[in-house]
Amino acid sequence: MSDKPRKPATRAVEAGRRKEWTSTPGQPGSVVNPPVWRASTHLYEDSKDLAGGRPNEDGHFYYGRRGGPTQWALAEALTELEPHADGTELFPSGVAAIACTLLAILRPGDELLVTDNAYEPSRNIALGMLKQFDITAKPFDPLEPENLAAMIGPNTKAVLLESPGSLTMEVCDIPALAAIARQHGVLSVIDNTWATSLGFPALERGCDVSVMSLTKHVGGHSDMMMGCATAAKPVINRIRRQAQFMGQVVSPDDAALALRGLRTMPLRLERSTSSALEVAKWLESRPEISAVLCPMLPGTRDHELWQRDFSGGCGLFSFVLAEGLDVAARARLIDALDLFGIGFSWGGYESLAIPFDPTPVHTLRAWPPGIDSGSGLGVRLSIGLEDAGDLTADLARGLDAMRET
Repeated sequence: MSDKPRKPATRAVEAGRRKEWTSTPGQPGSVVNPPVWRASTHLYEDSKDLAGGRPNEDGHFYYGRRGGPTQWALAEALTELEPHADGTELFPSGVAAIACTLLAILRPGDELLVTDNAYEPSRNIALGMLKQFDITAKPFDPLEPENLAAMIGPNTKAVLLESPGSLTMEVCDIPALAAIARQHGVLSVIDNTWATSLGFPALERGCDVSVMSLTKHVGGHSDMMMGCATAAKPVINRIRRQAQFMGQVVSPDDAALALRGLRTMPLRLERSTSSALEVAKWLESRPEISAVLCPMLPGTRDHELWQRDFSGGCGLFSFVLAEGLDVAARARLIDALDLFGIGFSWGGYESLAIPFDPTPVHTLRAWPPGIDSGSGLGVRLSIGLEDAGDLTADLARGLDAMRET
């Protein structure tokens, strides 16, 4: 067997499939997938075993809240996909992962700096929920790293990052921002759901914690919800303790669905990225569109930075309608679509479209610099696994319907 490091696609297939989780001791052979271990109660051999205290680590039976082989297999697989990580903690949703991670690394009196274009629930946690714990939060402009250094004060203990930014899709210089944070003794947490560790190895780029909504690309089939936080020691140990204090646990059935999705995630990401680029290029040519917000698209403002730091993308991007169009016109466009569902979430096999306005959820700047914001009316697309030509034809019908009075 070759000693060369295995590529990410191979690790996505092989990771988390330990023999002790896929076979029966003393019996020949094994199965491909770790079985679903449903258990609340874990048993001990005798009183001495019970009193001995088993290690608080995955792989050791203790009680159902600490998971079993199905959850451990998923956590191990996610850890192996993130270079330099020592462990992964699973959560019932991506928002739960963000909230618990911040509570693990922040204390009363601390300050959090949060990227101005963060996912709205992340902003709500930072600027709202954390106030209950006497933790302050301030937004910062992620496109100007020097401003981050100026904002870091004696109480700043963490920075919450996201790239591309939610809705408006700006790519920021994550390695530079993470380096600034580290120079000041500040932990950096990134929501890495968009690219996953396959397209953006966050810890390798300098971040301390990588958080993902596994509901999206890892699950991939719009039938489960889950999140995770991945980090090196000692940070992952702090997150694990906080998760256990809060009783956070995921279903083994959902963990099995996530494991199933993980095996095909590289192929699905490749396909959705390719289709998204085709759709984005087509939208660029339409007079009804003032701007296409897709950093994977050559010639766009952030494309070179995206090429430098990312090795992959996904099917999520946005566009802005041209001036002269109104909310009713945007509604006609979305309502006329046949292949695009209307709904939150993304990363599944089906395409989705939702309207958005970043103004209420951005504090420092509504739109990326240099972007023609046109009407100020945005549409976010999640490109699934349908034929790209069918999707552009569907969008053409929607644009035709939008122009009707």
